[in-house]
Amino acid sequence: REGEEREIRIEYCRSNPFLAGVRVGALLPVPEDLIDQAAAAAAEADAAVVVVGLDNKWEGEGGDRVDVELPGRQAELVEKVAAANPNTVVVVNAGSVVAMDWVDRVAAVLQLWYPGQEMGNALADVLFGDANPSGRLPTTFPKRIEDNPAYLNYPGENGEVLYGEGIFVGYRYYDRKRIEPRFAFGHGLSYTSFSYGELRLDRDTMAMNGELAASVEVTNAGERAGSEVVQLYLSDLECSLARPDQELKAFEKVALAPGETKTVRFTLTPSALSFYDPAQEGWVAEPGQFEVRIGASSRDIRARTRFELEGESS
Repeated sequence: REGEEREIRIEYCRSNPFLAGVRVGALLPVPEDLIDQAAAAAAEADAAVVVVGLDNKWEGEGGDRVDVELPGRQAELVEKVAAANPNTVVVVNAGSVVAMDWVDRVAAVLQLWYPGQEMGNALADVLFGDANPSGRLPTTFPKRIEDNPAYLNYPGENGEVLYGEGIFVGYRYYDRKRIEPRFAFGHGLSYTSFSYGELRLDRDTMAMNGELAASVEVTNAGERAGSEVVQLYLSDLECSLARPDQELKAFEKVALAPGETKTVRFTLTPSALSFYDPAQEGWVAEPGQFEVRIGASSRDIRARTRFELEGESS
């Protein structure tokens, strides 16, 4: 009660010799029906914007997250607001993956990635259409934490972690296991759309010490200026060791006016075709067939073609 004093006792045990700290504070009491109030307000609005996410209490360099859930009742907030208003946009301010079981019940999701002090202005520009978002995901968003490639290996046993996933991390794991992600590596939408032309190579074969040029025409098929991130993946079809189904080898961001077409070009060198062979203790490029894939994400491949690498292994 107001004016009443209480004694608070804090006991602290330092288990990490490198990191230590104590923070003491207080939260003002809040009404228990805040979520219901938000849903009621959303029901009367043309559209609803719900901002959720994490902060330095939940993620940072000094520790690992124990799950991918949104802390507190944030998921419940999203679900109740979305039920009240079908035009609900969810803004996720987080630096890593969060669970989105509600994603099919909202109109849009915008990932912020902790943009800093100008976040409000930047967010308003995107929401009101003054700016066209053109970012792409640098990681795969799984539907369940159990789909994560490190799920069975982390946190390990007896203080040790086995990195059992090997080279099959990220999209490489999801591709090989045929697991459908929530959002694929490289995924991203904008207020326009892009069409891809035929993928062209300047030759059908490549020498061990040579190069190969790839090109594709990209067209802004919408009515808004925007930027597309064209991604080149490479698949080694005849390898002596276990290899990922595909690997990102290059990408190019291209800005296009409505109806504009530009040619995006890439150059492949032998290093892009190489893999590390532990038996030889070095990087190796083997002759054989390779497939070049051009896409808007790892799961949105728009064009593909093959070529032959000729010569002795190097």
